[in-house]
Amino acid sequence: MSAPHIGVLALQGDTREHLAALREAGADAITVRRRGELDAVDALVIPGGESTTMTHLLREFELLDPLRARIADGMPAYGSCAGMILLASEILDAGVVGREAAPLKGIDMTVRRNAFGRQVDSFEGDIEFEGLDSAVHAVFIRAPWVERVGPDVRVLGRAADHIVAVRQGQMLATAFHPEMTGDRRIHRLFVDIVTGRA
Repeated sequence: MSAPHIGVLALQGDTREHLAALREAGADAITVRRRGELDAVDALVIPGGESTTMTHLLREFELLDPLRARIADGMPAYGSCAGMILLASEILDAGVVGREAAPLKGIDMTVRRNAFGRQVDSFEGDIEFEGLDSAVHAVFIRAPWVERVGPDVRVLGRAADHIVAVRQGQMLATAFHPEMTGDRRIHRLFVDIVTGRA
């Protein structure tokens, strides 16, 4: 089986780190900044960053509606941190009027932005992650958490009693940044989702 062609949205955030992690996990990974690049990939990673800025850039690059359409058509997507926020069906504290984060409606969940606090409240810790044989070291930076999940959403991980990792079908999201550690198991899980092995 050939390697899946997975894009990393390259408007803001840890693009290089996600590309490296995906390649180590067995994917053919490329950056996505234009409509033609989005159309050419089998799946997409939406990295961390600032969700209102990312929404603004998606609009500027004329990618917001095409990305929503690809997700609605079943394209697999993985979002970390701001990517989790954008994959939600509903966003709490979405930002100031006119600069709100726009939900892509990939996962039936309600996400609260910056739920764990500001930059100074960022933290790291080990969390249990469903399906993995040992804990994941998770890096939380101005991280969101999930306040509500729909009936088809599987909760994969929690931190401080809050939901921080979920999956719905071919959609995966984490409130933390696995690309910042050497652990490639979550990226490997996403590659397996894309190829139908998970």
